[in-house]
Amino acid sequence: MRAPPLLLLLAACAPPPSAAAVPTPPGWEPAADAPWCPYKVLPEGPEAGGGRLCFRSPARGFRCQAPGCAAHASAGRSLRASVLRNRTVLLQWRLAPAEARRVRAFALNCSWRGAYTRFPCERVLLGASCRDYLLPDVHDGVRYRLCLQPLPLRDEPAAAPEPAGPAECVEFAAEPAGMREIVVAMTAVGGSICVMLVVICLLVAYITENLMHPAFGRPGLRRQP
Repeated sequence: MRAPPLLLLLAACAPPPSAAAVPTPPGWEPAADAPWCPYKVLPEGPEAGGGRLCFRSPARGFRCQAPGCAAHASAGRSLRASVLRNRTVLLQWRLAPAEARRVRAFALNCSWRGAYTRFPCERVLLGASCRDYLLPDVHDGVRYRLCLQPLPLRDEPAAAPEPAGPAECVEFAAEPAGMREIVVAMTAVGGSICVMLVVICLLVAYITENLMHPAFGRPGLRRQP
């Protein structure tokens, strides 16, 4: 039985699969029924309090595109940091479905490398539904290290294995975009100054050659007594 001509025409006009938008890889975004990500920014020091509970909406559909964004991934490829030109970093992670069911929260630790040691910069406790976190105001030229540790459920039996998963770490350094723009501007100004100096030198040489010599007179034109 032959298909109706109208169906054949619609099939011919349909776009190919490659023309459709490429979907976000599975696992990098939270579930559709998780519109909010609860988190706590923990104060420094072991004697500090638990911090204030906050909520943020997930960054759905985010794509890191150069030159405005640089992506860095962990060794296990399950944690990635997208360093943006506005000196913010979007941290994203993914878990297998079986592992995600055993996680009650995530512990995020941030540190940066100094001349002789590392310094802590931020400690965050994120809910199990979170799959990203925005780190604001990173400094240019500083080497950061972000480690994410899944925390297992507390009501698991004693015979259950170790934690829900090992910590994943990613390192990056924010590119000094402002300094790069200054260098480009200084190069352009320096080139303009060089061109102006060349023009001035040519003009001085022209004036010296054509206007200054006749004022002293030429020996062949002196009057005889």
